[in-house]
Amino acid sequence: MIELPEAITLGRQINETLAGLTITGVFNATSLNKFAFFNGDPTAYKALLTGRKLVSAKGMGIFVDIHLDEEVLLSVCDGVKLYYGDRSATVPAKYQLLLTFSDDSFLAFSIAMYGGIYACKGEFTNSYHAKSFGRVSPLSPEFDESYFKACITGEKKDLTLKAFLATEQRFPGIGNGVLQDILFQASLHPKRKLSSLSETDKEHLFQSVRQTLTDMTDRKGRDTETDLFGNKGGYATLLSKNTVTQPCPNCKGSIRKENYMGGAIYYCPSCQPI
Repeated sequence: MIELPEAITLGRQINETLAGLTITGVFNATSLNKFAFFNGDPTAYKALLTGRKLVSAKGMGIFVDIHLDEEVLLSVCDGVKLYYGDRSATVPAKYQLLLTFSDDSFLAFSIAMYGGIYACKGEFTNSYHAKSFGRVSPLSPEFDESYFKACITGEKKDLTLKAFLATEQRFPGIGNGVLQDILFQASLHPKRKLSSLSETDKEHLFQSVRQTLTDMTDRKGRDTETDLFGNKGGYATLLSKNTVTQPCPNCKGSIRKENYMGGAIYYCPSCQPI
């Protein structure tokens, strides 16, 4: 899933690899997915995108925006996997959208569970897109300890930490994936309520948000996700589907996995007491 480290990484890689190239072909889905969301009729994307030059790309929150000339935008979010291939690469058999470029390279967009691929000319209206690019990023200078504590103060005290951090995009790009290591590094349980946090807990949580996301981004994403070229991210997750059968990195105890709020949570009962 695209969360902040992956969004930033993908945006940078698209800039470095595809900026200046012209889209020569647009191909619709070879494998239909009812949870693939588009801006209008995806069959209209061919007329909108063909012949457009890729100007720049930027990732923020859970979105990657690809800016084309003539004020055309192609924006993808959350569950979309992007894969770039040069002229020698094989096009994937299954995709929701495929673009070919003037150097005979291609960019494939696939969706395993759900995701959005939005193309439009002019302004794009989407509430989560607005939050991703409009709210204070956890990696920006404005995201300091005072700002973070004010966010806690402004919320209902019975919110759990998972609900607070990973829903409604209060903090752009923090989702259920990056949440696990953030809370583990802060020694906080995903089900802890805001009302239970001490000032020290809040300080540790703020520091973990900043440091964990910085580490993930510096290493070009998590090892549970892939980048533009199909390579796994360089950040080795501590708590994830990759490590659930391994002992706790701190105490060597057992890691637990539970379903909670529509997704899995991973935690160490000893290091993250509720």
